[in-house]
Amino acid sequence: MQLSLTLAALSIGLWWTFDRSRSGLGLGIGIAFFATLVSQLLVYNGVYQYTSPDFLYVRSWLPCVFFAGGITMGNIGRQLEMVSVKIYTGGPPP
Repeated sequence: MQLSLTLAALSIGLWWTFDRSRSGLGLGIGIAFFATLVSQLLVYNGVYQYTSPDFLYVRSWLPCVFFAGGITMGNIGRQLEMVSVKIYTGGPPP
């Protein structure tokens, strides 16, 4: 339980440090929810199996990892978009 709470705090800290936008928070929460839902469907259908689920047949760290991944991918996508706009409009290279 302590590991799960620590990962949740670190995930929120990651968002606060690198993003701080409502859209980034929504993206992280949405990805964490849907990715956990998909993994649950895979477990329910017998495609995948956890060795020791923590909470409601879910590893409690899984949504935290998906949240952090959503924030990271959102920031990478935002940076790539800024670079492509500069290149397309003939702006100075980054």
